[in-house]
Order: sequence, then C-alpha cells, then structure tokens
Amino acid sequence: MIQAIAASGDHADPKLDPLYEEAVRDTIACFEATGSPVITDGEQKKYHNFWTYCVDGLPNTSPDGFKIPFAAGHIRHMPRLTSGPFRYKMSADRFLDVAMRYAHVPVKQAVISPSALSLMYPAEGLHGYTRDEFIDDLLREHEAEVRACLQKGAHKVQIDFTEGRLAIKLDPSGLLLNSFIDLNNLALSRFSVEERKRIGVHTCPGGDRDSTHGAEIDYAELLPSLFELQAGNFYIALAGEQDRAHVLRIIRKHLKPDQRIFVGVVAPIWRRAWSAWRPVPRRTIGRAS
Repeated sequence: MIQAIAASGDHADPKLDPLYEEAVRDTIACFEATGSPVITDGEQKKYHNFWTYCVDGLPNTSPDGFKIPFAAGHIRHMPRLTSGPFRYKMSADRFLDVAMRYAHVPVKQAVISPSALSLMYPAEGLHGYTRDEFIDDLLREHEAEVRACLQKGAHKVQIDFTEGRLAIKLDPSGLLLNSFIDLNNLALSRFSVEERKRIGVHTCPGGDRDSTHGAEIDYAELLPSLFELQAGNFYIALAGEQDRAHVLRIIRKHLKPDQRIFVGVVAPIWRRAWSAWRPVPRRTIGRAS
C-alpha cells in the first residue's frame, strides 16, 4: 500500500481504495488475533494524516496554515481556511463502515478534536466570515460526525486531542490550552450524559517521522486541565514517558469518579514492535486501568 501511494503521488486516488480496504481488513484480523475485546481500524483509510482527514482537499483552504514544529526539526502545516463556510469533506463514520464489515468484536472510532481544527482559522480573520461563525460551523460538523459514528454502532468514539501538550509548549501561560478545553467542552455539551459515556479523549506527545511535538512537556501541566473535559473515557499515551509512575500518580490525583482511564503501553514511533512497559502496581493509580 505504501509503495502504491508513493507511486501514485496522490493518497486519495480512488485506484488505491482496494489497497486501503485490504489494509483495514488485515489490521482488524491481526488486532482480533491478540484477543483484544475492542479494536480499531488502524486508521488506514485516513490516508496520510489523522489530523486533517476530514478537510483534506477542501477548495476553500490553503496549505500554508498553522505551523506544528517537531523535535526532529521538521514542520507540518495545518490547512488554512481562506473563506467560509467551513464544512467537512470527509466524516469518520465512513471509515467505521469499512471496519465494521470485517470486525467480529466492538470497534472504537477515532475523530479529530474541534480544538485541532480551530487552528485552521487565520489569526487575521476572514472577510465576511467571522470566527464565531466558523466556531458554530465547526461544532456542528464535529457533532454530526460523532453522532453518525455512535448511531452506526461505534463502541466508543475517541476524540484525538494530540494538540494538548503542544498548546502548553506554544503558550506556557496556559491560555491556549484553556481555550482548547473550553471549545471541546462546548462540543461535548451537545451530548447527553449517557452519550458521553461512549465518548473519550486521547492525548499523546504527537508523533511524526519518529519524532514528537510535545514530549518535553510534563503531563503534570496537561492532565489537571484534561480531566476538566466532560468525557467519560480518557486514552493517555504512556509507554514513551521517561517516568511512567509519575504520570500515574498525576492521574490518580486528578481523576474524577465518573472518568475511566486507559493507558497506552506501546509507543508507536518506537522502531521495535514490543513494549518496554514495566507494570506498575495497581495501588499506584487507584481506579485507573
């Protein structure tokens, strides 16, 4: 599949669809073989970017948007919105449709956060399309995507909030992070308490080309704010942390009674496909599992 994408030069070429689907089928088969009671599709059909899958190819965007700097020295750019209105071009429930054709166990579907996509709106504003109008459109599109996934039977919907630690790196005052938390809570407030039990938030240091954009930011600066999000589940990347017990103690301190925690025990940017995870006694974290 990777070779075919490179040869095509267009990750969205319809001729590649059979290869994407085969990659999803293979990923699901391998995932189910591990005995996991819940699986994902490996995000194979999100082409080259889990962050911008829903807006790739929009005609009212430019590729020279918000800069995301990585530790290896390279920079990724968000698309920049050039005019309104804002609409998704692709919704994640379409990926769920493919995954559920092959899965025999419940499927968790990932979607990108409103806060990540909010970075598409230019700082100088847009003529005839205010930021408030953009936020209204963004929240509506996000809500529709999450609801479609829930209605189609997703076991959980995971909101990817990889920009959490990046926000602290870019703005140590915490104001940017707080604005992200507020925006995502506006989105979550559109769902009932029961619906939010099936919605979760993922956080990680961001990975690209064996590098990260936020690993140097201590989780202690993120997690207290993260747990203010009105979601029922939290998926926290942990294996790549230097001091995992430190992170678990922070989780134990700030975890709320109605929140369920999952910790990642494999760092996906490691070159070796095994985890150096050293189990921490359950008493270290209390409720978290």
